[in-house]
Amino acid sequence: MSVIQTHPVRPVRPAVLSDEAALGELDRATWSTLHAVTPRPQPPYAPFFDDRHKPEDFLVAEAEDPAGGIRIAGYIRVVAPTPLACNTHVRQIQGLAVADWARGGGVARGLLRAVFAAARSDGANRMTLRVLGHNAPARALYESEGFVVEGVLPGEFFLGGRYVDDVMMGRSLAP
Repeated sequence: MSVIQTHPVRPVRPAVLSDEAALGELDRATWSTLHAVTPRPQPPYAPFFDDRHKPEDFLVAEAEDPAGGIRIAGYIRVVAPTPLACNTHVRQIQGLAVADWARGGGVARGLLRAVFAAARSDGANRMTLRVLGHNAPARALYESEGFVVEGVLPGEFFLGGRYVDDVMMGRSLAP
């Protein structure tokens, strides 16, 4: 069993365009069938930011890496789930990744709490997400932060030779 070493985490901040290379690298390094429904990225790599994935959709956490430098340890992407005016009170998490070297240090929890605060200050009162049924660590984290299962699409994805449920979770952002 390996020992998880924690690294001091700096305050969560909005992503900026110059984070693109580091975020793309992190995204590729953390790709796994535990959470990804898309194929493993292959070169040439697509840009991390595009028309549907803008810097303003992301918050990043920086931490001291094992070599002693400060770098991006994780990110979270949150957007409005639809363009409908009747749905503007909801935000949806559509991506969360933490570098292997930063796991166990509270990066994901810090990102979640920062995004809750940002969404509240933007007028949202509800947060939703979708997580694969077999991703027990993510589900446990989300449940510990107040999310509850609101629906399940059984066998929605065929990954790694088996059918996997798509689990919809949500929580209130009321204080």
